[in-house]
Amino acid sequence: MLNGNLKLAVQKKGRLTEKSLQLLKNCGIDIELYSERLLISARNFDLDILFLRDDDIPEYVQDGVADIGIVGGNVVAEKQSDVRILKELGFGKCTLMIAVPEHYELNNIHELNGKTIATSYPAILQNYLSENKINAKIIQLSGSVEISPSLGVADCICDIVSTGTTLKMNHLKQSFSVYKSESLLISCKKIFEPEKQNLIDSLVMRIESALNARKSKYLMMNIPKSSLNIIKEKLPALKSPTILALADESMLALHAVIPSDKFWEIQSDLKNAGASDILLLPIENIIL
Repeated sequence: MLNGNLKLAVQKKGRLTEKSLQLLKNCGIDIELYSERLLISARNFDLDILFLRDDDIPEYVQDGVADIGIVGGNVVAEKQSDVRILKELGFGKCTLMIAVPEHYELNNIHELNGKTIATSYPAILQNYLSENKINAKIIQLSGSVEISPSLGVADCICDIVSTGTTLKMNHLKQSFSVYKSESLLISCKKIFEPEKQNLIDSLVMRIESALNARKSKYLMMNIPKSSLNIIKEKLPALKSPTILALADESMLALHAVIPSDKFWEIQSDLKNAGASDILLLPIENIIL
């Protein structure tokens, strides 16, 4: 472990594991198959990856055992960890919600006064209740929170919701949003070695490049020269598009980088303006 490499903690097994490793691969970092190993090293970057329980990652980073970590914001908030948030990573999005039995009507958050709420996130929930001046009893459970109302353990629950399927299976419905979470890149607040800080800066730059690429597409198309100004006005390009001459002097080739979610909003306008042979291609990295 004392090899001078940057130490990155990621979730050993769970909803963030594969996406965390895929992000590193998108950054050009060569990672071997880790199987059940607790520690692996990258082949082409001074990086060691530690596989931990997600609940342990903030403390490992806070204490400097790991220099950086990828973990859900909900875990960082619940553990009240003293770490630095370097980057929101855009995946693993979920919401900590108050959920009630399907037959129960909860129209106002203050109707929670006097209720019993089961949760695995007592610190976040208590903060939310205090902010809203609500006096409710919190029961901390380490798992199977959804079943607690049907067992008579609690009146309602506060738990992580992604799709809502688990709530429906347990005859619960979403009510009030308590905390919105996504995966974060966090770091220890005290990085003493300049070499480690340089590695962190390099990795963050690679991550930003990969995240920018994920949100963008490379657009290529042929357009009538007479429609150039009209089409340029329609394009939500990151920068001015590239214009190339074609053998047909009445036509041009236009290349541009656009936000992924905007293409289908403008594709009809592009075709109506005479665009043809339209190609939309993925981008591996973008350095702005």
